Amino acid sequence: MEIHILPVLRWLHIVAMVYWLGGEWGVFNSSTYVVDRKLSMEERRRHMQTAYRIDILARSGIILLLPLGLHMGFYWGVQPLGGAWITGMWVLALAWWGLCLAAFYYRESDTGMRLTMMDERVRFIVIPALMICAIASLLGHGPFGTAAGQLWFSAKILLYSGALCIGLYLRFVMREWTVMFRVLAQGPNAEVEAKLEKELRRSKLIAYLYWIIILSVAFLGATKPF
Repeated sequence: MEIHILPVLRWLHIVAMVYWLGGEWGVFNSSTYVVDRKLSMEERRRHMQTAYRIDILARSGIILLLPLGLHMGFYWGVQPLGGAWITGMWVLALAWWGLCLAAFYYRESDTGMRLTMMDERVRFIVIPALMICAIASLLGHGPFGTAAGQLWFSAKILLYSGALCIGLYLRFVMREWTVMFRVLAQGPNAEVEAKLEKELRRSKLIAYLYWIIILSVAFLGATKPF
């Protein structure tokens, strides 16, 4: 039985989207217990570890969506770069994913902190590159398709890059959790506790916008409205 690559890519894209959206919801709920002062530090740390384990699925999903989407875009004719460019893109994307997994594995150590910061720096390159390409294409200059019926792809890339911005901020927050819990492990600290609670309140408000953008990305991909 012959299996065509496009349906497989579409299936993987759906799975990655599910892990992205579902993972963010799991982290959202687990984080409430991370700052709950009524719980013991051991219990709070356990919830933080749960949040990290859920979050790695969301992080994996958001990274893999990019090569999957660009690969499908080539087959759909909405982005012109194929062949060796597709291969190189996959190599770089998988290297980025590997960096993300390594940062998760070593998350409790100084090595993990350095790897996390490297992961963040990758996003500082990817986000503006995607935004520039998407905006230029929406204005009719390429590199993505600019004809009627193709602009949904550029709009989706633009929203995706916006979601990466929010995800980057939330990565900063989770990195700060690790730092602050190191301080709390040395004993009660009202200032750090207050900072944790403030960060969580702000992050939860941002998370609602995050979900709206994620759902909008999925809507554009499913309906291709323009």
